[in-house]
Amino acid sequence: MAIIGIVAVDRNGAIGKNGSIPWHYSADVKFFRQQTIGHACVMGYKTWLSLKKPLKERLNIVLSRKSEVKPQPNVIVLRDTLSILSLKKFLACDLFIIGGEQVYRSFLPHMDRWIVTQIPVAVEGADTFMPEGYLKNFSPYDSQQLEENLKVTFYE
Repeated sequence: MAIIGIVAVDRNGAIGKNGSIPWHYSADVKFFRQQTIGHACVMGYKTWLSLKKPLKERLNIVLSRKSEVKPQPNVIVLRDTLSILSLKKFLACDLFIIGGEQVYRSFLPHMDRWIVTQIPVAVEGADTFMPEGYLKNFSPYDSQQLEENLKVTFYE
């Protein structure tokens, strides 16, 4: 089981604006689904709220100190990174870290791989960015061109 960061970033490393993803590319949504289906997706509370409903066919793990997430199938809430990491030995799937910024930051020391989609725009007024140097100890090993002029790079 691997811990994999998956993220779409604009030209300036932005990942969000006003609590949501500031773009919509169906090719990226489809790619994200293909990569994460059957696995666990770890997200922060704000990312959870932005989804509106649980990701289908995935274990949704919400990292939050708040207990405002209603109990529902395929959703668990854990209070800290160590609690999520302790699940690793019990899961027969990968852990995909899907955001937001604070969740990416807290999992940086534990990340095995990254999947990064380059969004071909610079979002004006973006307020959420990837942590500086998040790919520092990683090297690209593959890339893939998606429709809508999107490029995905795989790092390990």
